[in-house]
Amino acid sequence: MTSGTALIDPRIVLEKMHLGVGMRVADFGCGRTGQFIFLASKMVGDKGIVYAVDIIKDVLEDIKSRVKVEANHHNIQPVWSDIEKCGRTPIPEKSLHAVILTNVIFLVKDKLSVLHEAARLTQAGGFVVVVDWSKQLGPLGPTGELIVKPETVIELAKQADLALVEQVMLNNNHYCLLFKK
Repeated sequence: MTSGTALIDPRIVLEKMHLGVGMRVADFGCGRTGQFIFLASKMVGDKGIVYAVDIIKDVLEDIKSRVKVEANHHNIQPVWSDIEKCGRTPIPEKSLHAVILTNVIFLVKDKLSVLHEAARLTQAGGFVVVVDWSKQLGPLGPTGELIVKPETVIELAKQADLALVEQVMLNNNHYCLLFKK
């Protein structure tokens, strides 16, 4: 199995959000490897907070175990939540500088609710970044009918009061949409 960084370099995505010391960030659907949270933890430093949000409790247990073993990640807080239920994620409203959604939009049924939940937790001027599949890559990623076009995400984000700042291709298989609240 290859690491997530073989396809997506988290540093590129996190730098687009201008993450810095003392910031608060959430990774919705952080996944078992915590591809973004451990680098984000270093970027926000001791005074920042990184919320590792996932609906799968075993994933969060793996994150907790890794936080205990690795040094300098005490600012990571695992959070169980169904992000499709707006208002249920136990993070203070309008408290985040950034929310990350990587390879999540294609998985969820209620995409608009997920974007509303991200917007609800993000403070004015904060960022929501969506990274998702643009096409299938052999056995990796979603099948064609599950792929969500960037135009669809942009339209849904508008409905969640998020404004598109930047749209780029990260690689041949993933797009990145940076929104500002």
